[in-house]
This record gives sequence, structure tokens and C-alpha cells, in this order.
Amino acid sequence: MELEVRHLRALCAIADTGSVHKAARQLGVSQPSLTTQLRRIENFLGAPLFSRERTGCRPTPLGRAVLSRARPLVAEMSALVVEAKAAAAGAGGPLLRIGSTASRALAGWLRRLRQRLPGTDISLHVDVSANALLRMVAAGQLDVAFVHEVEGCPLLVPHGLSLRVLVEREPQFISMACDHPAAAAAVVDLAELAHDRWMVDPTVDGEWDGLRRVLCAAGIDPPVLHGDYHTAASLIAVGEAVAPCQPTSLPRDDMAVRPLSGDPLAVRLLLFSRPGPSAELHEAVYADLTAAYREAALRAVEYRQWLMRNKSPLLATATPAPLPAA
Repeated sequence: MELEVRHLRALCAIADTGSVHKAARQLGVSQPSLTTQLRRIENFLGAPLFSRERTGCRPTPLGRAVLSRARPLVAEMSALVVEAKAAAAGAGGPLLRIGSTASRALAGWLRRLRQRLPGTDISLHVDVSANALLRMVAAGQLDVAFVHEVEGCPLLVPHGLSLRVLVEREPQFISMACDHPAAAAAVVDLAELAHDRWMVDPTVDGEWDGLRRVLCAAGIDPPVLHGDYHTAASLIAVGEAVAPCQPTSLPRDDMAVRPLSGDPLAVRLLLFSRPGPSAELHEAVYADLTAAYREAALRAVEYRQWLMRNKSPLLATATPAPLPAA
């Protein structure tokens, strides 16, 4: 066996996510496959690279030494592939590579950017992990990343990235079945959901830790299901679970979306980029994102009412940014 870039990428993913399970999801492989790969790497090097603990995987001293050499190699290889593909794609026209966690502002943002920059090749990379997207920006694989940071769970921001805050504190609402007793109220208290099953996606950076902190502070310990939010929707609709959701979520015939009393769950919405000569373009990208988010926010009735109650500046008319110089 010889160490390859894919092996180094796997080690970095395990270290970054803190578990083989999360790393496997990020890499798009099965957990048994990644576990076998890690065992082969450790056998080849002659010692464990991670200590297996109840809370996940932690690098051993040898693991930290290997990771310190592996990270720049993985970043350089990723940058090489991106640059080679861009060169092979042709004419050398302008590129704009966008990364984002899930957001209902994405469609409006892309529409505005394509109108503003008709000659630009705009790509989109969506990931559940905000930290993974920030690493891609730092490695030169993305130009900008729109991410959310769960309150109380700071992101691991690589050195040198520029930051713009889109929303300092976005409340997280709750989704439940339409016939849930709490859905009859305009605002729901956490205590009303103490006996419901809560569903959370543990692969979203900070999501489970943030929810657990809020539930503990409220003195409730409900049963929790771990799974992705696409699965959650089907369970919520039939009353099997409730789940946090973005306030821009639109209600469905079988699902209600309500704000929580006191807004205990919240995130920051952030736009990261690499500083450079394209600062004017990044300013325009931020302006289009702001307009798209405002459009999505006002379309969601429950969130629009929340914004009115809280006299949010989002209700003010946004001023379009000027076109960047050609």
C-alpha cells in the first residue's frame, strides 16, 4: 500500500468532522468502507492516528503530525484540479464559484447574479457543512460562501477570509404537523413540545449542539431522532416529529411553521470570501444576496409577521448595488 491523496483527504475529513460517520457522509462513501480505509492507513503507518472516544474521533499526536502535512497537500491538489478544469473549460471567461448551506434565498440570488453578470460562468456548490465550505474558500476552490453559524457554536474560520454579516440573528422556527395542538397558536412555547420527538441533522455544523443547549436551558429532555431534514419532512407531516426550520420555510397543506416564544434558537447568516482585486464584485454579490434573502423572507407569512413585530430593517427597501466595473 502507498498513501494517496484520497487517503489524506479521508484523514482530513475525519479530523474536521470529528467522527467517521460524519466524514463518510461528507465524502459520499459508506461508514464501513471509511472505517476499513482508516484501519489500513493506520496499519501502514504503524500506529493509531485517531483515538476513538464516546464523543467521536480525536487525533493522536501522530495523527496531528500527519494532518499538519496532509492539509496543505490536499488543498494544493484541490486547487490544481479546479484550475485545470477551468483552463480546459475554454475561453478563460470570468468565473464565479459560489458555495452555500441550504437556503431559500439561493434561487433568487443566482437569478440576480446571472442578470448582473451575463458573461460569467456561475457555479454553485451546496454542502450541509459550513466549515467544509469555508475550507474550500480558503483553498481557492470557491470564491464566496454563504453559510449559517448556529448561535453558541462558532465556525472554524480559516485565516485570511473576509466576512460580511447578512443577518446578525435569524430566529429558527419550528415545523410541525398541521393538526398538532401547538399549531393553533401564533407563537409556540418550547414547553408545549416537551413530549414530542425532535428531529435534527447531526451532520449540520453546530445544529445538534445548539439545539441540545436550548432544550437543556428550558429544562426539557425530549426524545431526539437523528436524520436529514428531507426525511424529517415526511415524519413531521404525519405527527411523528417536530424539527427546527428556517423562518423562510413556507407552510404546506400538511405542515405548519411557527416561531418559538422568546426566539431561543438562532443563527447568524454570513458571507465569506477571499480578499483580493475582486472586492467590488464581492460587494455586488453581497447586495444581490441581501435582496434575494429579503424577497424570500417577505414571501414567508410567519416570518414577515415576525419581522414586523420586531421592526426589522429587512422591511426597508434595499438599495441595489452598482454593477462592478468590467
